[in-house]
Amino acid sequence: MNEIYLQALFGGALIGLGAFLLLFFNGKIAGISGIASQVFTSLKQDNRWRLFFLVGLIAAPLFTANIGFTLPTSINGTLPMLAAAGLLVGIGTKLGSGCTSGHGICGIGRLSKRSIIATCIFMVIAVATVAVIRHVI
Repeated sequence: MNEIYLQALFGGALIGLGAFLLLFFNGKIAGISGIASQVFTSLKQDNRWRLFFLVGLIAAPLFTANIGFTLPTSINGTLPMLAAAGLLVGIGTKLGSGCTSGHGICGIGRLSKRSIIATCIFMVIAVATVAVIRHVI
């Protein structure tokens, strides 16, 4: 099996395990956008777990790079295009009441109808975006 597929399989399994452990031990959904926004906007005392979660997201690729896993080293796109993409993702996350991790991983895993619909919409928009970027622009 190709090395890139093994990395994707291993990474996906770790994401699923992390989402399961967060739900099992803390009763929290691993929606990255919600966790990230609440770290900076919530005054609750239980923000420490959110900070540790985000630190883990940053530390994991650094750790796995030391054991042979790789990440893409370049992104095709201009800075304005990347900024616009980030802005659109943020707007979509707010409109959809969550991100791909919250809906796509955790919501579908809980058989949430809202998350299944949201994830289908994410995927349709992603396919349309790639088609426009590759064939129109």
